[in-house]
Amino acid sequence: MAAVIGGIAGQEVLKAVSGKFTPIKQHLYFSAAKCLPPDTAKDLSTYATKGDSRYDDYVATFGKAVQEKISKMKLFIVGAGAIGCEMLKNCATMGISTQPPGQIVVTDMDAIERSNLNRQFLFRPKDVGSLKSEAASASVMQINSSLRITPHSHRVGEDSENIYNGAFWNNLDLVITALDNVQARLYLDNRCIYFSKPMFDSGTLGTKGNTQVVLPRLTESYGSSQDPPEESIPLCTLHNFPYKIEHTIQWARDKFGGLFKVAPEEVNSYLTDPNHLEKVAGDATTELKTLELLKASLGGDKPLSFEDCIGWARRTFEDEFHNKILQLITALPPDQVDAEGNPFWTGHKRPPAPLKFSPDDPLHIEFILAAANLRAHVYGLKGSSDRKFVKTEASKVKLSEFQPDKSKKVAKTDEEMKTMMEQELHGLDQKIESLKSSLPKPSSLTGYRLTPLDFEKDDPTNFHIDFVTACSNLRAANYKIKPASKHQTKQIAGKIIPAIATTTALVAGLVCLEVYKLVQEMPIEAYSNTYANLAIAHVTGSEPMPPAKNAVRLKGDKKFEFSLWDRMEVKLGPQATLQQLKDHFEEKYGLEIVMLSYGKALLFSQYGFMAKKKNKVRLKLAMPELVETVAKVKVDRAAAFLMFEAMVTTVEGDDVDIPSVRFWMTPADESC
Repeated sequence: MAAVIGGIAGQEVLKAVSGKFTPIKQHLYFSAAKCLPPDTAKDLSTYATKGDSRYDDYVATFGKAVQEKISKMKLFIVGAGAIGCEMLKNCATMGISTQPPGQIVVTDMDAIERSNLNRQFLFRPKDVGSLKSEAASASVMQINSSLRITPHSHRVGEDSENIYNGAFWNNLDLVITALDNVQARLYLDNRCIYFSKPMFDSGTLGTKGNTQVVLPRLTESYGSSQDPPEESIPLCTLHNFPYKIEHTIQWARDKFGGLFKVAPEEVNSYLTDPNHLEKVAGDATTELKTLELLKASLGGDKPLSFEDCIGWARRTFEDEFHNKILQLITALPPDQVDAEGNPFWTGHKRPPAPLKFSPDDPLHIEFILAAANLRAHVYGLKGSSDRKFVKTEASKVKLSEFQPDKSKKVAKTDEEMKTMMEQELHGLDQKIESLKSSLPKPSSLTGYRLTPLDFEKDDPTNFHIDFVTACSNLRAANYKIKPASKHQTKQIAGKIIPAIATTTALVAGLVCLEVYKLVQEMPIEAYSNTYANLAIAHVTGSEPMPPAKNAVRLKGDKKFEFSLWDRMEVKLGPQATLQQLKDHFEEKYGLEIVMLSYGKALLFSQYGFMAKKKNKVRLKLAMPELVETVAKVKVDRAAAFLMFEAMVTTVEGDDVDIPSVRFWMTPADESC
């Protein structure tokens, strides 16, 4: 509650000092009475305290039994950023996981960046470069040394399922997400459904925040309802018709990736992998682009000095901001009309103008300086920040006058671009072979390697943001778009989601209020999904939606209703064979299994595409052995269960939908 009120009050302070957003007028009413135990008046002794514990206020509010459960909870917190720091602080002050067997496992694969320090309050300048999970765990232990916490740095996904395995998930009481992307949330959502575990999610965007509770059998899942996907920028807009600074920044960011990451990675793969060219040979477009990158990186443009890098940067300037623009307006002149006679350059489409390089233009030299230093870094050469030297060397570069090709066409839409790329595939074989023959043999460059650059927005000395800003603003100058500052470019190119400490404190507090309802096993009516906008002092909650129900008629005309949380529970023991599983379904449910799969592996099918001989062998195998044989995975015999997907029919031959089949690895139980 203190975190919630603190977040709201803190935003009001920001409004007072900044004059931005609307302050609270009169009163803001917020109630969390549903967290309180329903039997408060029955036995007051359970709320009595001795006054010698930091948790006395919690005991006086919720009772000793609730505080005992809180202290023994086993949590998995995914993310140790802005929200994650708030969650860990709340766990420490609430006394969550402070007694055995309580345990908090927090994982975050990211390292602390300087830009994190203003809102991720558990971190200090000395922590920059350290793993977030480790620094946050060490910091929160100073708040409560009794906290039982283990930091991890693993990405949560399919590649870490050997770490976060069945035994790990079955031991959890709650999963709390503190993530910044939907894909990771959806993965955790699926795992929580698989293992029937509650998940509490929250997110922020500036002054806006939301929380969602996902409860086994009580609510819908996180993935049951989603926001529409964000609209991406059309390729033709990026390449030929930008009209916003966001377009030119994305274009410049793509240029950075292509020139300083993709190209050197391709070179290293070519030099180290004898089969690299064969691997990219399946697609002509990919193969051509790869060969062109290799030729540009290892051919005549391969630099031997910083002066060579300056020359390359000067030629790149000419190609990107003069030649290609001149070619575009030659193919589509300012007076161009479409098939109906309407002006082509209208609305969002604005005709560009080529830039003439000037060594006296600070923006032009900024681009040359940044591009040359990045090129030098990639090739292991010493760069320089001497603008006067760069200006002098750039002025020495002699370039022949560019003559645009009047027969060359320009794609006006993504569809046209796709069609033109397909047409260009014809007759590429000769060009591809010519490029292959022009490349130096890997054996002639033994030990030679380039350094790919990962875009790092927070280091002001590495020229990354300098390059993207200059590159973007030059393209903006081509199209008469208002340029952006380095700060604006950093925010857009680095895809920084605005985060304010007040909003993160609010949503973390709201989630932790739901924790008290969880440990008291309250009904769905007590829980709340909350939506807030501190800019207008608006906080509202809604009851979570129950899961959608499906129904199927079973043997004896019994009706079986199920949701995404339900399973067909089978406890025949780990030695039960596929045939015994089939017999079990026919005897108990009157359903015949006609197809069975485990993950992506098809274990059994009665249909013609699977040989009868193969089915005959598989019917005799025990289920764990069947999975290992067909799916080629090692089954953990200590795991609680295996999950299968089954296609079944009734005795009349009608297909019916059923939930997943949970095959328990525990000893047989005839009641199931």
